[in-house]
Amino acid sequence: MIREHLNREHRQQLLSRYLAGNPFLTDEELAGLLGVSVQTVRLDRGALRIPEFRERLARAARGAYRQPRALTEDELVGELVDLEVGRAGISVLTVTEEMTLSHTRVARGHFLFAQANSLAVALCDATVALTGTAKVSFRRPVYCREKVVARGVVRRKKGNKYMVRVTSTVRNETVLEGKFLIFAIAEEEWRQ
Repeated sequence: MIREHLNREHRQQLLSRYLAGNPFLTDEELAGLLGVSVQTVRLDRGALRIPEFRERLARAARGAYRQPRALTEDELVGELVDLEVGRAGISVLTVTEEMTLSHTRVARGHFLFAQANSLAVALCDATVALTGTAKVSFRRPVYCREKVVARGVVRRKKGNKYMVRVTSTVRNETVLEGKFLIFAIAEEEWRQ
């Protein structure tokens, strides 16, 4: 009985640690990582007072962060769940059937690129921000219904130039890495 208690305690510590690293993991993904049933994950989450995935996502979306100036909400690809303009941000994109190639159900690359690029642009503290260059590597295919979590970090800012690094993952496995050079355009320049 003591051994079971230690196993449960250890499992709950791991569950907390996994969610601290990636709050967007579903119960099914957590069950796979921990090697237990989905019901066990739900019981552990309940014991730890950790809300279900939808509530965690809604809380993150309601969280206090500045809205991007360079993009409107409908111009973003993916759901922006965290943003600290000029520093870092996170967006989540669930791949739908419409985003995939019909015979393989693999996500078309331009959707993954668009998620990473729009996150990079959103990180810039400017009314108008444009992508100058992008170097992107696709690490593995992404399939229908997989959830892509993109994390962007401003690595350097010099004048009106932002160097942004974006890493997109599915279940903590890297699927895309990108470096973006974003130019902040002064309002008087684009109004001409």
